Amino acid sequence: MEAPTLRRVDGITCSVIDEADLPALQAFFEANPEYFFTVGGEPPRSDEARQEFDDRPPEGMSYGGIWLLGFHDEAKGELVAMASIMGDFLAPSVWHIGLFVVASSLHGSGVAARLYAALEDAMRERGARWIRLGAVIGNDKAERFWRKQGYIELRKRHGIEMGVRVNDLFVFVKPLGELGVEAYLQRVERDRPESVAP
Repeated sequence: MEAPTLRRVDGITCSVIDEADLPALQAFFEANPEYFFTVGGEPPRSDEARQEFDDRPPEGMSYGGIWLLGFHDEAKGELVAMASIMGDFLAPSVWHIGLFVVASSLHGSGVAARLYAALEDAMRERGARWIRLGAVIGNDKAERFWRKQGYIELRKRHGIEMGVRVNDLFVFVKPLGELGVEAYLQRVERDRPESVAP
């Protein structure tokens, strides 16, 4: 499966992060620790970038492709956002956002929403008909952001270890075409509201 290609947004370009980019990704995480403190109660690990680069779904959860994407400010020559995404996750045409972190200095500027829109367009162009993600309950900023982008809450997952915390998560989905939530749930039954899947 081919990696999505994102359009340029506000002088910010996007490329796939490879192993040589991990020091820059680690520096980005350390310069923007807000997400890690909010969901895990501690700063990013010293090998956070490596852990993210190597992360794969549990055994039995199928996917067609997995990528880390870096968003670079051309004028500043630095990383200002990153995303972790998977294509055909759990079922064909279902894409998943594992992580989407935007530099704290850009919060409130509208850049995050514009970068997300470019990401969504790129996933749609690669065949996404639904996008799913998890958001930590209590991370109000993230919850508001995803709901504003059109995501719908399906269920909750409980007891997810993240850093020094154990969190509950909302499972969100966004249908991208005429096929809606019920068609999605026929394909991904683990996300039904009554599901107790971990």
